[in-house]
Amino acid sequence: MRCFENIAKLIKDKRLGHPKGYSQSELSNLLGYKNGQFISNVERALCNVPLKMLRRVTEVLDIPATDLKKAILDDNEKTLDNYLNSKSSGEDLKEDMYDAEGL
Repeated sequence: MRCFENIAKLIKDKRLGHPKGYSQSELSNLLGYKNGQFISNVERALCNVPLKMLRRVTEVLDIPATDLKKAILDDNEKTLDNYLNSKSSGEDLKEDMYDAEGL
């Protein structure tokens, strides 16, 4: 199972702590999405931020690139641990890698 907890926490904490106090809808709009569902999904660790949006996220939320990189790498490490320690078939990994948005 893919892990998005670290990026989810970082995005939510930075959004709520930002001086402009963006709502999920406002942040989604700033990133080019039509409603707040995208940010809601990210903050609930259901999906990752697409690669093409990473730079914009750091700019809008004033996130240091090193913090974003650490969150992504920590999530990827946990994802790898989940797969390496899983007893499920390789088909699960193949399907998840094709279905994943972003990283």
